[in-house]
Amino acid sequence: MGKKVKWSWTSAFVGAASATAVATLLSARPKDPTFHLVSIKLTSFKLNLPHVDAELILTVHVTNPNIAPIHYGSTAMSIFYEGTLLGAAQVKAGSQRARSCQVLKLPTRLDGVELAHHAGKFFADVAKREMVLDAKVDIGGKAEVLWWGHRFKVHVDSHITIDPVFLDVIDQENRSQLEIFLAS
Repeated sequence: MGKKVKWSWTSAFVGAASATAVATLLSARPKDPTFHLVSIKLTSFKLNLPHVDAELILTVHVTNPNIAPIHYGSTAMSIFYEGTLLGAAQVKAGSQRARSCQVLKLPTRLDGVELAHHAGKFFADVAKREMVLDAKVDIGGKAEVLWWGHRFKVHVDSHITIDPVFLDVIDQENRSQLEIFLAS
């Protein structure tokens, strides 16, 4: 009726080793980092007549979910209001350990003249205490896995709703996309 199957420890060991290797590869697959704006702090107004610029500190929580530490270069995050470039936040070069979180404090300057071009919409946003900003940044760097270094680029798009009076973060949607360059 049935064929007798002979048990083999070698086959069992090869199967277990294969399953472990597949599980390790799946857990080592590069994952997109996460970014979360924690707070906005107004540090000063710069009066350069006829211009008034606002200087802020953005506190951003960053998570590296990957098994490799990263080193990234400096860049600028562009901040938009109603589709117009309003200012930029400076991201200094740095590094982050594997599977870790860190808080970045980003110095930011917003252009008062650009905001004045949207004065009607801005005052309406102040009245309803809800202002929508968009931000975009590309962060490039290198991830070291054993003795191989792989270059990467992370593109981040953020859609943030803030209270323009108290600078509280009301809501946010952050999307990041990781791209790894395998060739040198």
